[in-house]
Amino acid sequence: MIRETPAKSSSGWLMLFLIPALILLDLFWLVQAIRAEAALWIVTSAVAVSVLSIMLGGFFVVEPNQASVLMMFGTYKGSERRPGLWWVNPFMTKKKVTLRIRNFESSKLKVNDHDGNPIEIGAVVVWKVVDSAEAIFQVDNYDNFMHVQSEAALRNLATGHPYDAHNDGQMSLRANTAEVAEQLKKEVQARLEKAGIEVLEARISHLAYAPEIASAMLRRQQASAVISARTKIVEGAVSMVQMALEELSKRSVVTLDEERKAAMVSNLLVVLCSEHETHPVVNTGSLYQ
Repeated sequence: MIRETPAKSSSGWLMLFLIPALILLDLFWLVQAIRAEAALWIVTSAVAVSVLSIMLGGFFVVEPNQASVLMMFGTYKGSERRPGLWWVNPFMTKKKVTLRIRNFESSKLKVNDHDGNPIEIGAVVVWKVVDSAEAIFQVDNYDNFMHVQSEAALRNLATGHPYDAHNDGQMSLRANTAEVAEQLKKEVQARLEKAGIEVLEARISHLAYAPEIASAMLRRQQASAVISARTKIVEGAVSMVQMALEELSKRSVVTLDEERKAAMVSNLLVVLCSEHETHPVVNTGSLYQ
């Protein structure tokens, strides 16, 4: 495995003044050789001008948060990360790799969740290259590799969890967003480690049931919400009825037999649990008539 190593680059500013000065000096010698008709000096000066002109191809610029990967006839010679103007052997090839933080938003993928329900899911991955050598030499195209592996990890995550949890303690895509995002980040990072890429953040950006079952699942969610709400209402109503009976008995306001208690409980539960406004009937006679 090829790891990033610092390149041995020379200052471009020094060579920027040195090479043109040598070219001008060599041109001066060439003119003098032509005037003197010295064939050897003419050839030597012409070759020197050609060599110095080729050396101009060794200049390259590195921007902030950028790396330049240097290769010499197929051999990796290091990466230059320091911003500025640099010069190396002109026969070296240079490939620039950005080290800036980048965003990738996946398309809306249609997959089946853990329960087999078709859902649509999308994610946003924040990433950057941390090893320029691995990014260039370990994979064919690190940008495309990152896109494909991120979507593959998202598909795998979606199939491992249900859209909604139906059991206590079960992790779901909709309810456990923080846990799911952390799991997605770890899985994407594991897939991109070999490409010299670091994942800074990964989170789900889109989550919905597929259109063909969306209406049915909406009714299911509404029914679950209604059941949950009615359960809470009943629990509260029973507590209030129990408290009312205990307070009546403790303060000796009225003594009720079991039949009258049952009637009172029934009436209170109807009042407390009814979805519509109740209209009480006032009893002005005896309680037992």
